[in-house]
Amino acid sequence: MRKTAPWRTVLTTAAAVTGAVSALALTAAPAEAAPAKATSLYAPSALVLTIADGESAATTAPQRAVTLNCMPAPSGSHPAAQDACARLRASGGNFDALAEGGEQTFCTKEWRPIVVTAQGVWQGERVNYERTFANACQKRVEGSSVFAF
Repeated sequence: MRKTAPWRTVLTTAAAVTGAVSALALTAAPAEAAPAKATSLYAPSALVLTIADGESAATTAPQRAVTLNCMPAPSGSHPAAQDACARLRASGGNFDALAEGGEQTFCTKEWRPIVVTAQGVWQGERVNYERTFANACQKRVEGSSVFAF
């Protein structure tokens, strides 16, 4: 039986391990990600709208929620997506200006607060809106068709 020098065994083992690791590294190398491309000619407009009884969205749970996408065409789970998108476009995306040009209705002074929220993106700009209305009548008049669901 022939004896092998200990250093030769160590070198052979090290070479085998290095080769195996290199082979694994080459096969498991991640592919480079392609740069993100715009998928639309329009700035995104996608919102989640909620309604809850109470004075603050932080202290209540939404009772109803819908999605509203306005570009390239009105869609989402909002029951009147086309009207809601038209009202938002007319107000320039300003939720506080939705009541302008709305219906003329007289509401009672009953205090049963309803809080509405809008979160998402409107024409490429981040939206985080919250407003509390005194009651359902005021929400209907001042929230227009955007919060009619």
